[in-house]
Amino acid sequence: MTATNALTQRLDAGPVICAEGFLFELEKRGYLSAGEFVPEVALEFPDALRSLHVDFQRAGSDIVEAFTYNGHREKMRVIGKEDLLEPLNRAALQIARSVADAKPGNFMAGNISNSNIWDPADESKQSEVRAMFAEMVAWAVEEGADLIIGETFYFAGEAIAAAEIAKASGLPVVLTLAPMAFQEMADGVGIVETAQRLEQLGVDVVGLNCFRGPATMLPWLGEIRAAVSCHVGALPIPYRTTEEEPTFFNLSDPRAEVASPHGRTFPTALDPLQTNRYEIGAFAKEAYDLGVNYIGVCCGATPMHIREVAEAVGLTTDASRFSENMANHFMYGSNERLADNVVALGDTA
Repeated sequence: MTATNALTQRLDAGPVICAEGFLFELEKRGYLSAGEFVPEVALEFPDALRSLHVDFQRAGSDIVEAFTYNGHREKMRVIGKEDLLEPLNRAALQIARSVADAKPGNFMAGNISNSNIWDPADESKQSEVRAMFAEMVAWAVEEGADLIIGETFYFAGEAIAAAEIAKASGLPVVLTLAPMAFQEMADGVGIVETAQRLEQLGVDVVGLNCFRGPATMLPWLGEIRAAVSCHVGALPIPYRTTEEEPTFFNLSDPRAEVASPHGRTFPTALDPLQTNRYEIGAFAKEAYDLGVNYIGVCCGATPMHIREVAEAVGLTTDASRFSENMANHFMYGSNERLADNVVALGDTA
């Protein structure tokens, strides 16, 4: 069975779970800098990265996605470490490959993403981005990737360039868009139109990831699902975005007593605006019922969120052994061993 058949057949048969969101979680754990968000952890603290992969895997992620987000040539130039580009990519890919190999049926994915230098009016910039994608895809192929994930594209043109380069690898391709607050791509192309164009290029999974939480991603998913025949992907952020504040870039927190020093909740003061696990589970179930079989969570994701997604669509994971069991809670439970006088405190505590 080819890798393409393996991925599409799995999707044809039911849900495939993919964990993203390494940037936020590893920053919280103290392994990279907010703002820069460069995945040097693959070289400096490989065990920390491997541990997070394993935690997501245990929670139900079927895809071990190499942490090369922002690991492209331009980002490495920004921090003055371009010489580490290839070692960083290969280290991240090798770590992901080793974790995927430990669980039969898992896929390892190479990753390319928004370059943040794409310019629809500058062909030289476009060529530069294409070259960056091409070298990263080549390294992924050499390190044994089963598929290529292109994600977080807010320019239609950049998404199309990524799809063309990824498809040339011969591997299956997942390509997800990340529309900003304006209700179209940043170069004025329609969101659904872009998804259709990606399908025409032969992308195996098209959809949305990042930037938007469940409330502002779900309506677009319905439109994309109705407009394409290929599989659709959905990986929201676990934050309460709204019609007035559709992405985490514009979320406000008027109740915060201490504002972030850079004046925005994104990316370091979003914590009070998180969804709860049940909201993520409800999103996953609703997306699945729409016919979305490729499901996960992006920036802000923890293994708990991934387990919630997996269980919401009917899967049992290694981490399901530790899913909540409030029957044994000392104050909220129903176990006959619990002290009645302490349980009674649950109404007043």
